[in-house]
Amino acid sequence: MAKCAICSKGAHFGNSVSHSHRRSNKIWSANVKSVKVNVNGASKKMYVCTSCLRSGFVERV
Repeated sequence: MAKCAICSKGAHFGNSVSHSHRRSNKIWSANVKSVKVNVNGASKKMYVCTSCLRSGFVERV
């Protein structure tokens, strides 16, 4: 499972509840992309969530 390298956002777990209130396991995946980023002048490939990309915490190559 991919996890954001900046804010360490990952998957969330919980229950999916049907209309009859039966519960089953559910996973909510974070919106994590594999992008090339500029780290100390060198390009590096890492997993970054889209909220960190929009906020400008990393610089895309």
